[in-house]
Amino acid sequence: MLKIAMLSTGEEVLHGDIVDTNAAWLGRQCFQHGFALAKRSTVGDSQATITEELMMLSFNYDVVIVNGGLGPTSDDLSAVAAGEAAEQPLVLFPEWVKVMEGFFASRNKKMPESNLKQAMLPEKATIVDNPIGTACGFKLLINDCWFYFTPGVPSEFKRMVSEQILPDLSAMYPEEPRLECSYFYTFGSSESGLSDILDKMQLPEGYSLGYRSYLPFIEIKLFGPAGDDDVRLKLAQIIYRHIEPFLVSVDEPMLDHLGHLMQDKQQTLSIAEQSSKGWLSYWLQGNSNIEQLCGHSWVLSQKVEADLGIKDPLAAAFALAGATKEKCGTHLALVTGPLTDDDQFTVALSAPEGEWGQIFRFSRRYTADDQKQVIGTLAADMLRRYLSGKPVFTQYNATLKVKELYLPASALN
Repeated sequence: MLKIAMLSTGEEVLHGDIVDTNAAWLGRQCFQHGFALAKRSTVGDSQATITEELMMLSFNYDVVIVNGGLGPTSDDLSAVAAGEAAEQPLVLFPEWVKVMEGFFASRNKKMPESNLKQAMLPEKATIVDNPIGTACGFKLLINDCWFYFTPGVPSEFKRMVSEQILPDLSAMYPEEPRLECSYFYTFGSSESGLSDILDKMQLPEGYSLGYRSYLPFIEIKLFGPAGDDDVRLKLAQIIYRHIEPFLVSVDEPMLDHLGHLMQDKQQTLSIAEQSSKGWLSYWLQGNSNIEQLCGHSWVLSQKVEADLGIKDPLAAAFALAGATKEKCGTHLALVTGPLTDDDQFTVALSAPEGEWGQIFRFSRRYTADDQKQVIGTLAADMLRRYLSGKPVFTQYNATLKVKELYLPASALN
């Protein structure tokens, strides 16, 4: 199987001054095109270090995509390191000088002398065009490994990868076996709990499972050969049956799935938050489908709690949910009540059929930010279950349920 690596360069990336979003984006793009990355590494702005890493990668990988270090300044060292690793002198590529001169002329500026450095490439390099910048990308064979050198600016990098590098890889390796991946997004279970269930499966040759944990979700990935749709569907159905209580979406994140449900049902939504402190509204309205169907969102202080809330948190949540739905004139309302000193919180959903309310207690310690995410996601899952026609109440391993109550519309009226 083709082995592909990515090398990111730059002190700002290495030291965490900026997040390497290019690496995450490339990993997704490569996999979607059937070229899974086998390795990602990062080095600083040192010619010796970059050269050493290029040499190491050239002996162990078939393709390497190098990101960064193609600018005009003294700390942009990718081209000179590439020349050293390939034992080739740097020469001026006049065709790229013309491109840069045109770039500056279109802006009524004269090209600075320092930009000539960007046209100095290893002698046997092939230019990879940068249609929106001055950093010249290039392709170079070092030992038996093909290297693609790209600029660090995300907009330039993404266009070059999408329009030139990925098509070039497809042309160079047309017979390369490709992988596809099915995604299962879960909420409310632990990674080990899901692993105990699924790792007992006997998968066919060429198939494997992967897990990714990021609060508050556990993502399960089913890897397998591209085009093997019948087998993939059967395995997906087995996985679905085993983890259905915790499954919130398949092949799309929960938020996107909720957006599609809202769009299909055309149900408007209003939100009142205390313990989630605005996180729920911010998250939900990050989806354009949900945003279009959202009424008002209210964020209330933790201190806004009447005597009713002290005596009966569910009654207070029901009252707030009903009032929110009525005042905003929406079909649905979601509420997160206050978080108490003993880590209890209330969530409620008001709908035309009635109101559902639950009291939970955290079963482990969370940071304040993590608490907001868990509470907000739990409330959103009530909405998802309602829109999907599933029972609104269920069990979550991340929390302990203290009480649940459903009030039909007839009782409310």
